[in-house]
Amino acid sequence: MVIVNQPLQALQNWIADENIDVAYISNPTNILYFSGFESDPEERVLALFVFPDQDPFLFTPQLEVEAAKEAGWPYDVYGYLDHEDAFAIIGNEIRKRNPDPTQWAIEKDDLPVQRYEAVLTQFPNASFPADASRFIEQLKLIKTPDEIAIMEAAGRQADYAFKIGFEAVRTGRTEQEVVAEIEYGLMKKGVMHTSFPTIVQAGVDAADPHGAPTQAKIEPNELILFDLGTVNRGYMSDATRTIAYGTPSDKALDIYKVCLEAQLTAQDAIKPGLTAAELDQIGRSVIEKAGYGEYFIHRLGHGIGTSTHEFPSIMEGNNMELQPGMCFSIEPGIYIPGVAGVRIEDCVHVTENGSEPFTHTSKELLTIEPRN
Repeated sequence: MVIVNQPLQALQNWIADENIDVAYISNPTNILYFSGFESDPEERVLALFVFPDQDPFLFTPQLEVEAAKEAGWPYDVYGYLDHEDAFAIIGNEIRKRNPDPTQWAIEKDDLPVQRYEAVLTQFPNASFPADASRFIEQLKLIKTPDEIAIMEAAGRQADYAFKIGFEAVRTGRTEQEVVAEIEYGLMKKGVMHTSFPTIVQAGVDAADPHGAPTQAKIEPNELILFDLGTVNRGYMSDATRTIAYGTPSDKALDIYKVCLEAQLTAQDAIKPGLTAAELDQIGRSVIEKAGYGEYFIHRLGHGIGTSTHEFPSIMEGNNMELQPGMCFSIEPGIYIPGVAGVRIEDCVHVTENGSEPFTHTSKELLTIEPRN
């Protein structure tokens, strides 16, 4: 990871300013952001503890202690075995730094109740006045040039995934088989993780905006939706394209035309000073004027970085002004049950004068002639 010390120093400064004794970071994605150590601990305890005036420490399952050190974490790492009481060990290490920390910051978006109660068992006088979730989302809001470079590389991986997917389309091949081709092709390229389960939806299946690929077989004269992303050094890509396989109905083609106009119009409008709500309305108004407003049933976009969905939301009611370095998606969609579904998406970063996308696969309607 490139980005380690500056965010950690900012967190330490924040807890000092807030008169916090200790911050407990529990979200693995945020632990990666602050420490450079990537782990999916599943049911085991993974934690980062940060103090205002002492060195932080990582706490991991014993089987990951050496990996955390090898990731470049320069401070203490403590571990525990499966049969041990993780929070008893954590409590002992914290008390070496502060015998009775009463003021805690926790990630209120993330910390399970059971682990919250385990903290109280160790420190009965603890209170939790500070929400680290809100601080972290603000800290991650503006990406550095190094972060943007990592995300640009993730975008190139997503473009490669589209190429694989488009080439994999065949009459009679299932949505799940096309997904398998995409993910196998990425792995052969050395890209071992997608940022979310790859989505391929053909025909009326794409009218379900949160649907998953099925055993449904691809047939000629349908639109096919691809929504995919990759993980590059802890940072995500996310993009959507919809293509034509043969000649879809006039209605489906009209939906595509309107959705594309909305996506391009919104993306072209991005500039510092515009609010998230204004940008949402710019894209949404195109769809509403075409008579499809009731079929656009989600926000225009979401933030992206070390998570696929993070702050800010590009939606009605969010009056946050856009600033250079913000990264988010522009993904209008039109979903008409029983007819068709279209979504077109690029993630972008805001520049001094506009924005730049992370993905560059053409958004003009690609038509693939039916093939076996």
